[in-house]
Amino acid sequence: MDDTSKTLRRWVTFAGCVLVVVVLYWAQAVLVPIALAILLTFVLSPPVTWLQRWIGRIPAVLAMVTLVFSVLGLAGWGLARQVDHLAEDLPRYRVNILSKIADVRGAGKGGSVEKLQETIEDIKTDLGKSDVPTGTVSRPVVVTSEQVSGFSGFAWLGPIVSRLGTAGLVLAMVIFMLLERRDLRDRLIGLFGHRQLAITTKAFDEAATRVSRQLLMQSLVNLLYGIAAGAGLYVLDVPYALVWAALAAGLRFIPYVGPVLGAGAPILVSLAAAEGWAGPLYVVGLFVVLELFTNLVLETVLYAGAAGVSAVALLASVAFWTWLWGPLGLLLATPLTVCFVVLGKHVPGLEFVGTLLADTPALAPEFGYYQRLLARDQSEAADLIERYIKTESPRAVYDALLLPALNYAERDRLEQRLSPDEETAVIDVTRELLSDAAESIRRLHPEPPALSDAPPLPGPREPLRVLGYATNGVADELALAMLAHLLDDLPVDVEIAEKRLQASELLTLVHAQGFSVVCLADLPPSPSSQTRYLVKRLRAALPELRILVGRWGPSALGDESAQVLRDAGANLVASTLLETRTYLAGLVEIPRIPVSETSVVHAA
Repeated sequence: MDDTSKTLRRWVTFAGCVLVVVVLYWAQAVLVPIALAILLTFVLSPPVTWLQRWIGRIPAVLAMVTLVFSVLGLAGWGLARQVDHLAEDLPRYRVNILSKIADVRGAGKGGSVEKLQETIEDIKTDLGKSDVPTGTVSRPVVVTSEQVSGFSGFAWLGPIVSRLGTAGLVLAMVIFMLLERRDLRDRLIGLFGHRQLAITTKAFDEAATRVSRQLLMQSLVNLLYGIAAGAGLYVLDVPYALVWAALAAGLRFIPYVGPVLGAGAPILVSLAAAEGWAGPLYVVGLFVVLELFTNLVLETVLYAGAAGVSAVALLASVAFWTWLWGPLGLLLATPLTVCFVVLGKHVPGLEFVGTLLADTPALAPEFGYYQRLLARDQSEAADLIERYIKTESPRAVYDALLLPALNYAERDRLEQRLSPDEETAVIDVTRELLSDAAESIRRLHPEPPALSDAPPLPGPREPLRVLGYATNGVADELALAMLAHLLDDLPVDVEIAEKRLQASELLTLVHAQGFSVVCLADLPPSPSSQTRYLVKRLRAALPELRILVGRWGPSALGDESAQVLRDAGANLVASTLLETRTYLAGLVEIPRIPVSETSVVHAA
């Protein structure tokens, strides 16, 4: 595909996204009730499924919908009544309100607040004098309303009818979606096609599970929060404590903004109702403590990660859906974002949605480490190594982080995405971090001391001598240094050839020094032709020699060279350093490889 086609495709994709947003905004009168009905269907499906085992599907749906909407209606009616009573009681708090206003003014007396007020009053006075001409007598303006015949007297019914119509539409859709949920599910699966049956089923199941779990856990957290808030407000003698507790619990369904609004109302009421400043300050302290306990304890234990959306993405989603659909968009933001994350996970072509919104790490550890090396951020790269050693199998850090950086740097240099100097910089930083990683492993995971009464270990007492030879250059030589660090607790002596040798020179060195094992390091993705030639020459000249080939690197860069190298005479073609360690440990007859590390080898 040429550059013009790629550019045109990007613009078409952008235009499609803009068109979707325009349709969502233009059709919100229809789409918002549908989205709200789908959300309620998700929530009510588990209890309806449980109840229909006893009384049948239709009675279960009608009973559950009637119960839920009756509770919501009664709660709304009760809250409205309490608010009316509160409005009637507000004149009683006039003295307290005026007293607190006087305190605030007193605090600003003689200061900037009072000066600002005086300046504003002077400006108003001057403007009033300049606007009235000399000799003109100002007369009051009286605004009268003209009575118009017809139905204008019932204009106040418009908003009520509109809200009742929306509520009735949501109610009817929830009933029919619950009654026909299996048929709707099958129709949607059929819409995507039978070939996508597995993906569609997984997507629907995960979306339903995540949304239901998130709402259930959030409801439980909000219920506990409301109970604690109601008890605290009652003890602090705040009027209508039950109303503010229910309001705070309900508003917590709105992310980020809801808790602030839920705490603001009782704080304002306490300012009006309580004498002095101690009561309002106690209420503020109550909500601060409740919010900290809820966020750090309850949500962490019951609810953290249930939505599967990152905090930044959820905040951006809340802003988007609120702008698009108003208050109902604010309420629907979290479930809609969860559904988009599930689509990005299962639908081909939408992977970028999951990358942007999901709470999973966007980069695998080896890519994150390599990216830090490319950015010349040695400090954060060292932090990644330290964190991996503390949380994972310590000796696996070479195969997991350090070695893949060399592979990716070589790949990018071969594909001309990195210059030779940039690859050299990655190698130099990795060499420096290698010694730090080895020191961290020894410090955090020291070897257990040998017992004096333990039986002697079998095998030769002289260390196994291994010649390490870097086939292609500096990166291969550094990989051999990693292998030497990985073998520091075994009686294996790795000597790395410090210069490039011809095949005949390598044969002479092996024969003269009496090495019993030769390890040829050849990191992918470089071709293995030179290594195959060396293996053939060594095998032909020294039939008893054990020849190891280290094609160490991530599986994504693996190739078909392993069998070719075995056919040439290699005893082992290893894809990980831990695999090479296990083989050499077997040669010195020390079967003491930790289980956690051997599992890493087999997994690799």
